[in-house]
Amino acid sequence: MGKELQDLLDLLDLERVEENIFRGVSRSALVPRVFGGQVAAQALVAAGRTVPEDRPAHSLHAYFLRPGDPGAPIVYTVDRIRDGRSFTTRRVVAVQHGQPIFHLSASFQTYEEGLEHQYAMPAAPDPETLLTAAEALPRDLPPDVARRLIEARAAVDLRYADAPPWASVGKPREPHSQVWFRTNGKLGGAEAGSLLHVCLATYVSDMTLLDSVLLAHGRGGWAVGDVVGASLDHAMWFHRPFRADEWLLYDQESPSSGGGRGLGQGRIWTADGRLAVTVIQEGVVRVPRS
Repeated sequence: MGKELQDLLDLLDLERVEENIFRGVSRSALVPRVFGGQVAAQALVAAGRTVPEDRPAHSLHAYFLRPGDPGAPIVYTVDRIRDGRSFTTRRVVAVQHGQPIFHLSASFQTYEEGLEHQYAMPAAPDPETLLTAAEALPRDLPPDVARRLIEARAAVDLRYADAPPWASVGKPREPHSQVWFRTNGKLGGAEAGSLLHVCLATYVSDMTLLDSVLLAHGRGGWAVGDVVGASLDHAMWFHRPFRADEWLLYDQESPSSGGGRGLGQGRIWTADGRLAVTVIQEGVVRVPRS
């Protein structure tokens, strides 16, 4: 396991301050605030540590309230809303400098048999034939932009099926994007569908979901600086067990943008065609004022 992946695992290994209170730290991001996927993943870790291991997460719903300060710790307080026979519900508030920056509600369920169906997995190129994120960076990107992009995603092997937004500036195209991802290293004995794998997928889910909004308008994104924005809310449903250290296809699209906001929706598939996760997010997407 490389240093970058170990650093990410350490980031998700929250300090337990009291029975229902946890403390986390932050890492550098593409923009000078805490990366939203980090806060969501850490909040889910906090919630999951108050739930029996035989009740995996099946959904989360979250709101990003204020920009996080990467130089200050984040305190996560868990409210044990309900412990039922099949379902467990938790609410988490993330606080910095005395103010809430993030709210999360998460639900966990014991395993049970039920009716099964799913969409068919969309066509996608073999991830092993695609360039890595570092290899796919355009040579004309400013060095500091390229460095931040590489550092922010160093723990994850993320490969675009088509050109990412920053490689197609000024060329609007269909609001649809596909990326393959997996952690840059194996995760040992952690079971598929365990809290660790679910939280890692939560972390990655915020990296590219609004790309399809940018593609529709030929914008390069946050690193390039031709839009400004931030995540507003984020919802995920975990349908089937998966491993975050094996290839996962993230198929994403944007059905709408307007009013300074863009909507992204995505589905995460295992390489053998099982629908593992559904994701929906709305974010602020604004053209910078001159």
